[in-house]
Amino acid sequence: MALCAVNYPTLRRDDYEWIQSIRREHDRLFFDVVAPHISLVFPTDKIDEAKLTEHVAQIASHTNPFDIVIRCAILGDPGFMDHAHAFLIPDEGFSSVVRLHDALYTGPLRSELRLDLPFIPHVGVASTPGIDDCKALVDRINATGPEIRGRVETIDIVGYDGKTTWAVTQCALEGREA
Repeated sequence: MALCAVNYPTLRRDDYEWIQSIRREHDRLFFDVVAPHISLVFPTDKIDEAKLTEHVAQIASHTNPFDIVIRCAILGDPGFMDHAHAFLIPDEGFSSVVRLHDALYTGPLRSELRLDLPFIPHVGVASTPGIDDCKALVDRINATGPEIRGRVETIDIVGYDGKTTWAVTQCALEGREA
């Protein structure tokens, strides 16, 4: 079993439903596995639950909640799990998510940081076998000129076994920004 840390951004109901309608049709890999989220710590089995919870709680206690605004989609890593991916990217709040990610990858998680891949804050909406289909979806999303406002208020520690996820604990952001 692996553990990860995610944020389920607080979204307006219609924005959440719009994201889910895209995911339902285009994200067969993850739609039934996890709700729309921003990954902050990618799955790892190198740290136990108690140590991860303590670390995440410490970071959360020093981080203020912050707003995000998503206005575009991009192609994600086309080689991940042999699929192309479409990501919704926050214009506003991008740097706050990056700082939170970087703060989490300190201390007991320092050795888990992947330096071979850039961290791009995102909400995944598609996983398709063909990159052309994924690019067409990205173009359709961007043509609509989306503006999805959300708020990052928590860090959720989630268990993941490669097929399902489950809630472990949630830490509220309640301090100064990391």
